[in-house]
Amino acid sequence: MLARLTSFLTDHGMVVVLGLICAWYSLVTLEKQPATGPEGGRTLAGEVAAGLEPGDRVFVIAGTKPEDAAFAEAARKRLEEAGLVARTLQGAPPEVKTALAASSDPPAALLCSPSTASWQIFESHPDVPRHFPVERLWPNFLKRENLINIADQIVVIAILAIGMTLVIITRGIDLSVGSLLALSAVATAWFIERGGAEAAGPLTMVLSSLGAIALCGLIGLFSGVMVTAFSIPPFIVTLAMMLVASGIAFDWSDSQSIHRLPPAFTWLGRAGFTLPGLGLRIPFQVLLMLCLYAGAHVFMTRTVLGRHIYAIGGSPEAARLSGVPVTRVLIFAYTACALLAGAGGVLLASQLESGAPTYGAAYELTVIAAVVVGGTSLMGGSGRISGTLVGVLIIAVIQNGMNLTGIDYGAQKYVLGVIILLAVLLDQLKRRWLARRRVE
Repeated sequence: MLARLTSFLTDHGMVVVLGLICAWYSLVTLEKQPATGPEGGRTLAGEVAAGLEPGDRVFVIAGTKPEDAAFAEAARKRLEEAGLVARTLQGAPPEVKTALAASSDPPAALLCSPSTASWQIFESHPDVPRHFPVERLWPNFLKRENLINIADQIVVIAILAIGMTLVIITRGIDLSVGSLLALSAVATAWFIERGGAEAAGPLTMVLSSLGAIALCGLIGLFSGVMVTAFSIPPFIVTLAMMLVASGIAFDWSDSQSIHRLPPAFTWLGRAGFTLPGLGLRIPFQVLLMLCLYAGAHVFMTRTVLGRHIYAIGGSPEAARLSGVPVTRVLIFAYTACALLAGAGGVLLASQLESGAPTYGAAYELTVIAAVVVGGTSLMGGSGRISGTLVGVLIIAVIQNGMNLTGIDYGAQKYVLGVIILLAVLLDQLKRRWLARRRVE
């Protein structure tokens, strides 16, 4: 039993840590959630929508107070997101009574603000169920909006972390991903601006994005060649490329933000779709991130090239003697990392509807921290794509939880530094324990 527990914690310890962190922040952010205002409207609308069919009609009944107006607007939007037909009836009791009586087709439900609980005006539709919000205890951390916000915020870091995982497994490092992200965002915005600015069409936006990603891929290719052909340490090569890419981004944009982009360009970074019946909005960029992780997991576990990456990280010389094309695999790893950084830059430009050379500052540190926390060893040869996603979530959840609990920005830096140190320390202790077990 102890051996099984030890094996489980060795393989899935970070998932347990993520669960414990989520449980802690759920506990410390437990509060009575308001029944009024927009939060009350969204919550009640979500509960009502879960029991209805898309296309059903719902009346939102609200009084004249400011919090009633906010309640009604939030409830209406939430109902419409769930595919329901919502109509707001707001005002004094006589006005709402007249509007209800004038409706010959009864709705499927009446969604009422707290101030209408004592109203005696619903005799025109006595059989229609009425729903009122109930104040209840619930963690701020586990609010649907907060969880979606976490998922939204990790997308760019998570995509960069896929490429960083490949590089670190080969015993390398790539410090240029943050600058490549900025360069990609600037290049994408510049290409679109020259291709029509606000009037640019879909083809222009696609080609501009692909061109920016390809540019980053060329820089990654150059880094890989420098590392393999001239045996320059990856730290030095990618540090140089970090400065070069940042310099190009600043010169290309004249140190300014490029923001003359068409509104449609924000589709990838801001748009989403609502799951029928649940009313849960999933951003497209989150779906893209999950698809990339699924593809990367299959690549690393089911392809020859993925196994070669692990082999090089375990022992480059042994891999070479075994027939692994070490040079080509390393060049591929650095190129793939740069291409993913370019994709992250396109996403960030889409989110912010602009490209600026200041994007991605210190991203490389957060990305490396997420990869290491996710269980990828800086010594190379071991790591999982799924573990990297867990590492990204751990970093994001901790930062989000600290924001919710009011911890200042400086203290957050201390915590992040300690997390990185503990992750590396645990990796070293795990390696020693596994080596001791092999000897025994």
